[in-house]
Amino acid sequence: MFRSVLTGCLCGVDANIIHAEVDVSTGLPGFSMVGSLSNEVKEARERVQVALKNTDFDLPPNKITINLSPADIRKDGTCFDLPIAVGLLGCFGLFEEERIEGVLFLGELGLNGEIKPVNGVLPIVKAAAKQGIRECIVPKRNLAEGSVIPGIIVRGAEHIRQVLEFLQAEEEEKKGLLVTGECRLEDFLKQAENSCSLDFAEVKGQKMAKRAAEIAAAGFHNLALSGPPSAGKSMIAKRIPGILPKLTIQEALDVSAIYSVAGLLTEEMPIVTERPFQSPHHTISGAALVGGGSKVRPGAISLAHKGVLFLDELTEFPRSILENLRQPIEDKRVNIVRVHGSYVFPTDFMLVCAMNPCKCGFYPDKNKCTCTENELHRYRGKLSGPLIDRIDMYVETQRVDLRSLSKMEKGESTAVIRERVSKARGLQERRFRELPFQFNSQMEVQDIERFCHLEEKEKRLMELAYNSLELSARTYHRVLKVSRTIADLEGEERILERHISEALAYRFMKG
Repeated sequence: MFRSVLTGCLCGVDANIIHAEVDVSTGLPGFSMVGSLSNEVKEARERVQVALKNTDFDLPPNKITINLSPADIRKDGTCFDLPIAVGLLGCFGLFEEERIEGVLFLGELGLNGEIKPVNGVLPIVKAAAKQGIRECIVPKRNLAEGSVIPGIIVRGAEHIRQVLEFLQAEEEEKKGLLVTGECRLEDFLKQAENSCSLDFAEVKGQKMAKRAAEIAAAGFHNLALSGPPSAGKSMIAKRIPGILPKLTIQEALDVSAIYSVAGLLTEEMPIVTERPFQSPHHTISGAALVGGGSKVRPGAISLAHKGVLFLDELTEFPRSILENLRQPIEDKRVNIVRVHGSYVFPTDFMLVCAMNPCKCGFYPDKNKCTCTENELHRYRGKLSGPLIDRIDMYVETQRVDLRSLSKMEKGESTAVIRERVSKARGLQERRFRELPFQFNSQMEVQDIERFCHLEEKEKRLMELAYNSLELSARTYHRVLKVSRTIADLEGEERILERHISEALAYRFMKG
């Protein structure tokens, strides 16, 4: 007897619908699985057999063949246990075939028949809804994340026995056998609007650094903060997500899909509602930062999608690790190629870096700095020119002395700054409404020529800066992008000299 059960598998952050084809026939007893399978998937054979035995169903001594189709797509993970078990139960006549038509199954089986949570439920359910599948049965602990997808019924199960009872029951008897998800994405996002975040008002002094953070947030520009220890660099960086506009529904779904693939969503947090903030340690490996590994998973740069990637102590990162960032920063995605397939993860993040100006941290204060010129040169040499070119803004932070610190009043709050940033973002959304991007930092050369028009005075200033400062073409365009953002914050239609001058002031590090 033959049964085909719908299920799904991941390919990066996208999902493919898979048919678990189960055939039971007479012949030499055996249990074989085919279809480009990883070791985890092959191990489903033992898990399924023992789980069914402990659910009071012993498999008869038949020839069992499982094919996960299409066979040219690599299958990873443990989510195929439940559909294989359902297919076997169907082949032995425990329910009618039409009961599983248009129903997708996902879940790992414990040896006692328990259905355990799996990664990637959200993107798989999303793909199922897109293809017109009417219903999904998933592990109960994955129910919340799956049910945020509209247009499809998602039910949660805790044991294989519950699934069998559900498939055997008549339509009027099904109610209450499995829990149906009723999560609304809008409700989660509304709750996040009132959530507390770190407040910029707590940052004393550092007026220029806070201004730079506001500009960077408004245009989604990359930012580097340099200064002595305890000057507030990390404090400012950690507050930047709070001044970014709240996630839109589509952004929340895109970010949550990445976190679902990484297995970071929970029953309590089935959706990402706030801008991500990733701050990896400088000992991180290349695969952990960019993504990949033996089981291809998203790295820190993808987990920071639509949010902030903060690299503290930038010069402590190995140069080889930092060089991995160059292509993802430009392309807003990372391509990971393996023998068995190619995976694409989005990397549209805002890069924020913090570093000391020298090895001891006190340059250019000659009273405290003990670094020689050679040591300073080697320290700065850890950052390559191409990587420096990809950072839009640099700003120096100064140490605030105790007397000033105790006298200073609180500055502007995160809410006030976010309001200005949101207005500037609104201008950009209207400007780029017919284009495939949203922010000034994402403009290409042809877009810069269209949206960063300069009058004669501004052209002369940029020409002078280009020649005297020996700017590269990439740096020239980044200055114009930052100038456009500064103009947007002031509500100006065109870029003025003062906007260019301020943008140039954020361009170079001292020393």
